[in-house]
Amino acid sequence: MDLKYGDGLIPAVIQDHHSGKVLMLGYMNDEAYRTTLKSGYVTFFSRSRQKLWTKGETSGFRLKVREIRVDCDQDALLIQAHLTGPGCCHMGYKSCFFRKLTAEGEEIILEREFDPTEVYGSAEQESQT
Repeated sequence: MDLKYGDGLIPAVIQDHHSGKVLMLGYMNDEAYRTTLKSGYVTFFSRSRQKLWTKGETSGFRLKVREIRVDCDQDALLIQAHLTGPGCCHMGYKSCFFRKLTAEGEEIILEREFDPTEVYGSAEQESQT
């Protein structure tokens, strides 16, 4: 199948394969997609660092691929994965989508699963997309 990479990248929504909850969003180029297929672990292309990175390189909290789906336009991926640690978010949450936005502002709706400074040294280190 020929995936449609906009500007060389395709968005990949990562979903917990047990609960169905969205864990994160990242971007893949063709090399990241092929690396993901070959290794069985989710690999992204970092837009800020301009290089590949496999989720969990720093934390050890990897995303083991269970299933990859493509949308009808072939320009977005949905990857169902098993998270091998307590959280996916570099800020210590299970999901990167831990805030709800309302007219009054933002509300934290998830509990922090781990202390990011103990895992990364800082809360910003594994935010590579």
